[in-house]
This record gives sequence, structure tokens and C-alpha cells, in this order.
Amino acid sequence: MTKLRAWLLMGVLTMLLVFIGQLVGGRSGAMLFFIIALGMNFVSYFFSDKIALAMTGAQELHEHESPELFAMVRRLSQRAGIPMPRVYRIPSPQPNAFATGRNPAHSAVAVTDGLMHILNRSEVEGVLAHEIAHIKNRDVLVGTIAASLAGAITMIANALQWGLIFGGSDDEEGGGGILGLVGTLLMIILAPIAAMLIQLAISRAREYGADETGARLAGTPEGLANALLKLEQAAHQVPMPVNPATSHLFIVNPLSGQSLAALFSTHPPIQERVARLKAMRY
Repeated sequence: MTKLRAWLLMGVLTMLLVFIGQLVGGRSGAMLFFIIALGMNFVSYFFSDKIALAMTGAQELHEHESPELFAMVRRLSQRAGIPMPRVYRIPSPQPNAFATGRNPAHSAVAVTDGLMHILNRSEVEGVLAHEIAHIKNRDVLVGTIAASLAGAITMIANALQWGLIFGGSDDEEGGGGILGLVGTLLMIILAPIAAMLIQLAISRAREYGADETGARLAGTPEGLANALLKLEQAAHQVPMPVNPATSHLFIVNPLSGQSLAALFSTHPPIQERVARLKAMRY
């Protein structure tokens, strides 16, 4: 089902790019954008984890650098029945974390420096359990692909915006003139909206599921519930300069209170998540 959702996501984005390419440059524009879409889909499927990690500035950790962190990740992975993911650190004072990868065999967990400094051991374990739950539930494929595709779409929109400023197309196949101008404007306006809609579509339901699975992996919902409250408060106080295309990957929205993107939250309300966790029966 996850793979089907991933292919549907890539298919919708391909059709969107081909449609915009047709408006911008006629048949040649449609073909160019189709080739671009194929390349984006290939790279997103096989290299989206590396792209997401690079976009967040994550650096791979080795076990001797953080043995306690590795011990928690190893123990939780064994409970989840998945291979141990690679472990990364993000040099940011904001406490946060995310998981990435196309499947459990090719996955990674990234935590910020702030997470290790602000949370206690049970809270860190709760956050790690949540992220490993994403890997176990195979949420990371769609989320990571969405991050890389959203980033690429935004780059294309920005490139077209500059192209519109410095001159339009003169394609004789129907892409020039007013139609090309309209197509370029549509791309500039709709591409960021499409990227945001993708993130909204995949984020909210999966967070509830990962919270529940993570609480069971940790053995108690208390650590994760307490961590979520601390993380939400810190996200409003401690800045984290992160690409908005990756914001849906994190356990709490890293952009809270920092930009207009916070108005389009990709995460369920923290209070609702905490209430669900505290209502869990063991």
C-alpha cells in the first residue's frame, strides 16, 4: 500500500509537470517536463533519503560518539523487528528528530543536538520509538519522496519566476506569447501550493499511528507524551533554519512561529496527540 501511494504521488506530480510544461512551452515543453519528471521520480525513489538528510544538514554519527543513543536505537529496532537504521545528528539547538529512507533496510534516524540536551532519557527514547515506528509502519518512503519532490518543484518554480522576469519563451508550437506567460504564472503560483498539499495529505494520519506504535515499542506512552509538550514549546522559542519542504518529516513542525508556512501545519495538534497517548491502555 505504501509503494502504491508513492507511485501515485509520483504519477500525479508527473502529470502536473507535463501539464504545466504544455502551457509553458507547447509540445516541446511538455516533453521536456516529462523527462524532468522521470528524472525527479528516479532520484526521489532511490536517493530521497540522502537528499532529505542533506537538506537538513544532518551528519552521520558513529557508535563511539554517542553509545547511549545507539543503544536505544538498537533496542527499539529489535523490538520493532527491523534492521537498525543509520544514526545522524543535526547541528541545531532546537529539539527535534525525523526518520527517512525508502524501506526498513535503507533507513536512517536523525536527531538534533537540542533533543539530546533538553530531554531526559525516557523522553529521548519516546521520540526515537516514534521515529522507528515510522520506519516499521513504512511511512518514510512517501514522506521522504514528498520532501525531495516538493523541494525540486519549488526550485523549478523559482527558476521559471526568474525566467519570467528576464524574458519569456518564443516557442512557435504554442508555448510562447500569452499562453506561455499564463503557464509560467501558474507554475509559480501552483507549484508551492501543490508541494504543501502533498505534505498535508501524508502527514497528519501517519503521526497518530507512529505515536501509538512508538509508545508500544517504548513500553509506555509517558516519555513520548512529555517529550511532545517540551518539543512544541521549544519549537516556538528556538529557531531552526530548515527547508520547508522537509518540515513534515520532523516529529514536531520545526517552522512553528517562524514563518507563513506555520499557518499550513503539516502536523496534528500536539495537545490532541498527547491526549491520545495518555488515553492508551496497557
